[in-house]
Formats: sequence, C-alpha cells, structure tokens
Amino acid sequence: QVQLVESGGGLVQPGGSLTLSCAPSGRISGIVNMAWYRQAPGNEREFVARIAGGGHTDYKESVQGRFTISRNRAMDQVYLRMNTLKPEDTAVYYCNFKTPWGDYWGQGTQVTVSS
Repeated sequence: QVQLVESGGGLVQPGGSLTLSCAPSGRISGIVNMAWYRQAPGNEREFVARIAGGGHTDYKESVQGRFTISRNRAMDQVYLRMNTLKPEDTAVYYCNFKTPWGDYWGQGTQVTVSS
C-alpha cells in the first residue's frame, strides 16, 4: 500500500527555521489537497496548513505568516517551510493527502524547538 514519507524534522533553537518534505512511496491518483497536521504530547492532532488543487492555501492562525506550504505537483510532493519557530511548535508533524477514496497519512517527523 502506498504510504507518505515525511523528512526534515529535527531540533532547532527558538527563532530558527526548518523545512519539512513529504512524498508518497508510490503513485496516488485523484489528490484533492495536501496538508500538514501536528500533534504535541498530550494533545489531539491539529491542522497546520493545506494547499488545494488550485493552489489556494489555508493556515492555522498561530502559524500564519511564519509557515509556508508549497508543492511539486509533478512529483506529488509537499513541503512546509517553518520560520521563526517557537517552543509551542514542538510536535510530531504529519503530512496528509486527501482523495475521493480516502486519506493518506505519513508516519510523522519530530520537530523540537528548544534552546
């Protein structure tokens, strides 16, 4: 079964930057939108950013202006550029592809923001 594979997480100091990447292990048809979610310890998974088929983007209010979602449509890859990171951004980040037949999720990549 096709899976999504995230990369790019790590430890960064407050104010730093990271770029997350996500790519499928195989071909996925009918992608409606691509998104990033995150889950901090003890919290539920929450929406972070989304890019729709037409290119429209949406962001969680607390990351607006700091995070940028982008994609490579030819390769079905999605990225999340995270600037001015804060300790409260610490979480496992997951990518998500939505299709008419269901959702695909990755295994997650850890982002830790700490001095």
